[in-house]
Amino acid sequence: MRNDRCFSAFLLIAAILATATLALAQTPADPLVTGQKALDARVKDYVIRAAEKMPEENYSFKPSQDVRSFGQILGHIADAQYLFGSALLGEKNPEPGIEKNKTTKAELIQALKDAFAYSEKVYNGLTDAQAAQMVTFFGRQGAKITVLAMNYGHNTEHYGNLVTYLRMKGLVPPSSEPRK
Repeated sequence: MRNDRCFSAFLLIAAILATATLALAQTPADPLVTGQKALDARVKDYVIRAAEKMPEENYSFKPSQDVRSFGQILGHIADAQYLFGSALLGEKNPEPGIEKNKTTKAELIQALKDAFAYSEKVYNGLTDAQAAQMVTFFGRQGAKITVLAMNYGHNTEHYGNLVTYLRMKGLVPPSSEPRK
């Protein structure tokens, strides 16, 4: 009886160790950067899909005169990708003024795609250790991962605006569509 309990305990401990080993083996390299990149990808996908979903005649829609139009929000998001990305890459902003210079649906969707591709270059080869390196952004020092999180926060803030505009036009936003 005692041997059966010892053997059962041994099997339980072996199973726990095997599970822990598998869990550790599945932890991605650089989990902070990997997680932030996944969050960014999701909201960027939602923004592009929202831009594609809104009919062009509603790109000038504003709920009130003191806010940006739907199209201006898209241009603003695109501008921000270059602002955040260039700061993190240590480059001059290559594409300022999208919000003021692009107005059609096709121009803004392409500008968003290009801007998102530019900002995603920040992640190329970025490790968690490198993400902890300090950079100057808006005159303040902060870790690269903090600037990435600020960009994500900015994108989600304005995606929330886009959701409201879509709903006001009777459209279901991408994040509320049924999952396939």
